[in-house]
Amino acid sequence: MFLLDDNTPTLMAVAAAQKNGGTPPPPPQDEFGQTVMAQDSISRALSDSIKNMDISDLKAVVTGENTFIKDSLHQLTQLTVGFVPKLLVAILVLWIGLKLANMLRKMIVKALDKRGAEPSLKTFLGSLFNLLLKAMVVLMAMDIIGIKATSFIALLGAMGLAIGMALQGTLQNFAGGVIILLMKPFKVDDYIECGQYKGYIKEIRIFHTIMRPFNGRTIIIPNSELATKSLINHTKEPVIRLDVVASVAYGTDIKRAKEVLWEVIKAEPLIKWEPKAPIVAVSELNNSSVDITLWLWIAVEDYWTVWMRIREDIYIAFNNAGIEIPFPQVTVHSATPKEPIHMETRTNNDHLQTFENEAMGEGA
Repeated sequence: MFLLDDNTPTLMAVAAAQKNGGTPPPPPQDEFGQTVMAQDSISRALSDSIKNMDISDLKAVVTGENTFIKDSLHQLTQLTVGFVPKLLVAILVLWIGLKLANMLRKMIVKALDKRGAEPSLKTFLGSLFNLLLKAMVVLMAMDIIGIKATSFIALLGAMGLAIGMALQGTLQNFAGGVIILLMKPFKVDDYIECGQYKGYIKEIRIFHTIMRPFNGRTIIIPNSELATKSLINHTKEPVIRLDVVASVAYGTDIKRAKEVLWEVIKAEPLIKWEPKAPIVAVSELNNSSVDITLWLWIAVEDYWTVWMRIREDIYIAFNNAGIEIPFPQVTVHSATPKEPIHMETRTNNDHLQTFENEAMGEGA
């Protein structure tokens, strides 16, 4: 008890002096006195802090307002409320878009099947359209979320431009191959003529076409050339016309020559009479011959057979009928010898009379 301690009166005197504003006596030097003074200092510091503290700050500390955790939670809540619906809509658009892309790919493949497109072309075009549609769907989903695809599209455009310039010729051949496989100006085993190229088509690829002429060699033609230039497809129709020219000499009985030609036509079983009958008519009066043209309708597969046989049959028939087939001839005239021409003898004094000399009356 403080009252039983020897220092109690001293401590009470110190406290009374502090209360009255006087000069306090010196504090006791024992251990108990030092402890009491330390506790009193802590009490006074805490009291001063409480007096100077704002009630709003105390409330913020007690309730946890304006703290880092609460701000983070608030931002996370706003982000969740604003982003989650967009994310759900983007996922829905992505799912529906991918389904539609697959459906459109199947529709494109079916449309190509109806047109009889090549299997390689169907696979390629189906994959190409599917990839483009899926890319569009992904860009739409990115835009819904809030990711701006403008820079991404610009980057893809720049890359596409650079690749297109680097592969300009290859892309032209690719486009030509797609046009050929879609429009089908010719197909495999057709005999075509394009510029200096003539032959049968053996294979049509995306970038080039393989042709086989009669000499058995292989010609590889870029598709851009076949797609942009004029060509002749000799085997597009099932029945085509074979034109044959038979020449006879002047003075030949044309009626008799036509009768012989009709006999040759009737003897050839591969010549068709329906839907169009053959025609035999004089077509040209040349310098040394009269040309008679035969228009014969032949099945595509029999064209070259008749082409070779009909000429041989015409020659044999004309020879047996005594009809002359003209050929180039050279006439040589034999002239009688003539007297030689002698030149006059001239001297150094002989000069050519000029116009000035003649005007002046001078002569040789």
